[in-house]
Amino acid sequence: MTDSYPKPSQSGTYVLGHSDRELDRLSAQARLLNPITTRFLREAGIVRGMRVLDVGTGVGDVSFVAADLVGDKGEVIGVDREPTALAVARSRANAASLTNVSFCEGDPSEMAFEQPFDAIIGRYVLLFQKNPTQMLQKLVPHVKLGGVIAFHEPNVVAHSYPVSPMWDRCCQWVAETFRQNSTEMQMGSKLFSTFLAVGLPPPEVRVEAILRGGANSDDLVNWIVGLIGTILPSMERLGIVAAHRCRP
Repeated sequence: MTDSYPKPSQSGTYVLGHSDRELDRLSAQARLLNPITTRFLREAGIVRGMRVLDVGTGVGDVSFVAADLVGDKGEVIGVDREPTALAVARSRANAASLTNVSFCEGDPSEMAFEQPFDAIIGRYVLLFQKNPTQMLQKLVPHVKLGGVIAFHEPNVVAHSYPVSPMWDRCCQWVAETFRQNSTEMQMGSKLFSTFLAVGLPPPEVRVEAILRGGANSDDLVNWIVGLIGTILPSMERLGIVAAHRCRP
C-alpha cells in the first residue's frame, strides 16, 4: 500500500512563478530564513524520529531543515504542485545523500497518505492561498492526535531608519504587487485566528525580525533585488512601475 499523489489543481495563480531565476532566489532566501525556521520548528516540538509533512516545499529548503531535526530514524515528505521545483529538491537531496527525505507532486490538502504524520509544517505557504482556513482544515486530518502543526508565515513591516527612499520605495512596490495578486502579507498576525477557525487549540505564536544595516545589509538588499526581478513582469502589467525597454 502506498500514499496516493494526485496531479495538482491548475486553478489559481502564484505571483512568484517557477522560473530558473525564482528557484535560485528561493535558495538565497532560505539562507536568510533558515535560522529562524529552525528555531521555530524546535520550539514547536519537531524532534528526532518524527514523520513530517512539509507543505509547499518548493526546492526543499524547509524539508532539509526538518530532516536534520528528525534524524535518520525520522522521515520528511515534501509536497509541492510544481514539478520543476521538485526536480531541484530531489537533485539536492541526492547530492547530499539524504535518505530520510522524499518529494511528491500534488496538492497536500487533496492527497491521501498511507500513515498520519507527527507534524505538518510549512513556510510562506498560507499567505498565497485563496482560503488559508480551508486549506488548513483539510490538512488537519493528516496529523496524529496531539501532533504538531507549525507554519512560518510573514508579517511584513519593511521600512528603513534612517530613511532610505529607494529601499522604502522598492518595499512599497513589492507589497502593492502582492496585494493586487491577493497575497496576504500579514498572514503571520492571522495565524492565531486561522487556527481557531478550524477548531485547533490556540497556537503559540513567535515573532522574529531580520534587521540589517551598513555593510551587514548585503544579503537583505540582494533579497529585495531578487524578489523584484522575479515579479517585475507582474509589476509592469499592473502599472506599479513603468516598463522601460532598451533601444538598439
